[in-house]
Amino acid sequence: MKKQIRICHLYPDILNLYGDIGNVITLQKRLTNRGIDCTIDNISVKDTLYVENYDIFFIGGGQDFEQEILLEDLLVVKKTLIKKAIDENKTFLAICGGYQLLGNYYKTWDGTVLEFVGALNVNTIGDKKRMIGDYIFTCEDEKGCFDVISFENHSGKTFLSSDVLPLGKVITGYGNNGQDKTEGARYKNVFASYGHGPLLPKNPRLADLIIKTSLKEKYGTIDLVDLNDELEIKANNIMLERVKFHTKK
Repeated sequence: MKKQIRICHLYPDILNLYGDIGNVITLQKRLTNRGIDCTIDNISVKDTLYVENYDIFFIGGGQDFEQEILLEDLLVVKKTLIKKAIDENKTFLAICGGYQLLGNYYKTWDGTVLEFVGALNVNTIGDKKRMIGDYIFTCEDEKGCFDVISFENHSGKTFLSSDVLPLGKVITGYGNNGQDKTEGARYKNVFASYGHGPLLPKNPRLADLIIKTSLKEKYGTIDLVDLNDELEIKANNIMLERVKFHTKK
């Protein structure tokens, strides 16, 4: 039987900063290049979400006013469904604003508290200073640690509770909050990160970690053939060296 992975792209018309759709395209290409069928459905405001139909969910980043557009639909209609999907070990990739939306709340710098989904036990505190720039963090798969390169641009500082692990450790840059060297979050099969750019095209090892997580959950076995990642690895190495060089200056 041919394997199939179905991807749900949440709010792609609203949460679409910095080419984050490239993450979905990367996942699809890396699946189909291995002979695994992959379909993508776009689910936005007023669209019905059937979580049982999907294996991977993606939610990207957006500006504050864009997030406000979808909040009623997210919190009234889709909140319970998203929490159900996460509890059932569906695979999620959440980027920046999407990462924050899965958390408990966002407290703005002037004290306003915005309640969010609460699927991740993380809290975000707004700051007047933005954390911007290319950054590097380490991540880990079954083969060991590897470097991830991406771009961050956020003013919210996210803090993890004890039941949520970081996605990685910051080498250069800010990550979750610029204080504790954590980047992103791992909870069940959720991968959350502040990495824009998009994140996955130049980090194929991380992309495959997400794919393996989804395949293992659905089929119980993982059998990924190697792909020719020469260009992806070259892009990764060039950016790593560039960021490390400018960090030393």
